[in-house]
Order: sequence, then structure tokens, then C-alpha cells
Amino acid sequence: MTITKTDILISGGGVAGLTAACAFGAAGFSVLCVDPTAPITERSAAGSDLRTTAFLQPSQRLLVRAGLWDRLEPHAAALQIMRIVDAGGDSYDARDIADFDAADISDGPFGWNLPNWLLRREMLARIDDLPNVTFLPGTATTHLTTRTTEARVTLSDGQHISAKLLIAADGRNSNIRQQCNIDVKTWRYGQKALAFSVTHPVPHQNVSTEIHRTGGPFTLVPLPDLNGQPCSAIVWMDKAARINELQKIPVATFEAEIFERSAHLFGPLTLQGRRTDWPIISQIADRLTAQRTALIAEAAHVVPPIGAQGLNMSLADMITLLDLAIAAPADIGSAPMLAKYQSARWLEIRARVSGIDLLNRSSMAENPSLRDLRRVGLKTLHGVDPIRKVLMRAGLGAT
Repeated sequence: MTITKTDILISGGGVAGLTAACAFGAAGFSVLCVDPTAPITERSAAGSDLRTTAFLQPSQRLLVRAGLWDRLEPHAAALQIMRIVDAGGDSYDARDIADFDAADISDGPFGWNLPNWLLRREMLARIDDLPNVTFLPGTATTHLTTRTTEARVTLSDGQHISAKLLIAADGRNSNIRQQCNIDVKTWRYGQKALAFSVTHPVPHQNVSTEIHRTGGPFTLVPLPDLNGQPCSAIVWMDKAARINELQKIPVATFEAEIFERSAHLFGPLTLQGRRTDWPIISQIADRLTAQRTALIAEAAHVVPPIGAQGLNMSLADMITLLDLAIAAPADIGSAPMLAKYQSARWLEIRARVSGIDLLNRSSMAENPSLRDLRRVGLKTLHGVDPIRKVLMRAGLGAT
């Protein structure tokens, strides 16, 4: 039996897994990344991921380290202001608007927004430039055996891989996590998220706008102009039955619905492309490590799409792992290294999952008294300068 040796095997070739492959590869480690599904890298292709990802400042610094930022920056829309709108009254109009400006705490924007299909395209191009990184699409991890010195993995194409460190980036239903007998705790909300892109006559001015009303937030995130028109990506969270209904209605009816739900802030919205939906959950693994194995991204934690926290938590996992590996490359994947990873990430992950769960439940509130309480809380958070700045730094992942 032939065994191929590598420093790192990454199970999962989504945005998180490909970012990890580029980051560890740029640091000089030998990397093999596998995924059972080939990435779709064209916007118009069937099955393409039309969602977007907002990279906050700490995540952007990881993209620089990975050699990705020069490729991504020309396609990115800066997020200078995070705007929270309360539209929880009798009409869909805005009751209160609170702007959180990155200039209050930083010389740069909060982050940058990019389409997921484009991220995959540019990450694969970067991997092609890294001779120490191999990506195998259409290949799954089928069997895992670990020892004190290695993770031994059998792939679906029959290859046998020996890795010093196995990184599970294979999603919320992680096969690696299950093979490591790591349980998860899951919260369900009866919600779905609907993602799509629109053009609109009123420029977004690099403002990310989160509109709160019964059912969940309606968030518009800036994108570069499309055909000369201002463009935004939207995530609409609501009860599953409502999202199912929105998926089926004709485009003209849907555009009327989203114009109302946007509190008329951007003028009439014109749908661009498909509508994509997925169920909303919160989830956290009982632990982040097993022998020679580290869980990252949705294999470790899942949160509702609020405040651009999901992938940015995932990239914080990678930053921690990468720094530990660079500090002691001979110990990569060892029990002491993985214990440090668990210790460094666990409390923050638990706090963020719990905090975002609370925010989501607040955004779902139907009782008028609870909606008014949410409104008062927003005014307090925005109106007191020290609280506002602490909140913004926490959102960025800063201490």
C-alpha cells in the first residue's frame, strides 16, 4: 500500500477550506485539500453560490498573509458604515436609524464584501501558484485512523494519506467530526435565510444596512456596481414558511415585497439572478480537537448570518492554528499544539455563538413590547459613545 505524506490534510474545499489551504501553503507547509464537490467558479453556472462574504479587518490581514488579497481587492466593496435600522412599527418604514462608522475606531473600513463564487475562482488560481499545495475536487475523506504521530486518511479515489495535522473544514454535518466522535449542540429557530442580489437607484455609499422587523433581519451589503447601477447582496431571514413562499412568487411580486421590506431606503429593487435559501441554526461542537485533528469553521460552529460573524469566526480559527504552526513547525498537529488551539478559541467561540443566538431571537420578536425594548437597546448602544466603540471593536474581533 502506497501512502502519501503531507504536513496538512484539509477536508473541505469551501471558502474556509480553500482559504486555509492558501494560508498554510503560503507559510511553507505541504498541504492537500479535498472536497467531494468541484467548486463552481462562474456566476451564471448552475448551482453557483450567489451568497457573499464580508471579510472584517482581522480576516483581511489573513488574506494578505495567504497571498490572496491582491487578487481579491479589485473585486471587493468596502464596508465603511454598519447601519442598523429598526422598522418594527405598524408600517415598514424606518423608526430609528443608527450608524456605526469605522472611522470612529480605525483608519480603514470595517471590512470588504465579495461574492462567494468569485472567492472560489481566485482561491483556486492562488493554489495553482503554490507548488506545495494540491487540491483534489470530487474527492472525499472516507476513513480516518489517528495515531500519536499522524492522521491516516483513506480518500474516495483509493489514495492513502498520512498527515501531521488533519483540518476538518467540511461543514455543519462534518464527516471528520463524526468519525472523531465529537458531539454537537444545535439550536433551531424555524427560520430560513434567503440570499440574492439586487440593483437599486439610491447608491449604497459603502454602507451595510441591517433592517430589523418581526421574523429576522433584512441585510443589504454593498457590492461593486453592476452594469453602471448600484448593487447590493441581500440576506433576508424569516420564518421558514415565509421564505418558502418568497422563493415561489413571480419576480415582479418578489421585487414589490423586497421594496417594502427594505423600508424604501434604496428605491425600487431589481432582482439580479437566482434566489438561494438555507435553514438557520446555531451549533457548537463539544470540543475543537481530537487526536491529530482540528475542527474549524462550520465543522466547529454555526451561527445565523448576523453581523458578518460566521466566516470571520472561521478565519479566526485559522489565524490561531497558523500562528501556532509557524511558532513550532516541528510540533504541528501534536497534542500540546492542539491543546493550545482549544484553549485559545473555545471561550470566544462559546461567547459569540451565545451572543448571536440572543441577537437573532431579539430580531425575531413579534410582541410589540419586545420590539420596543429592542428599539430602546439600539438607541442605548448607539447613543453612548464608549459603549458604541466597544461594541464596534468586539464586532471586529478586537480586544
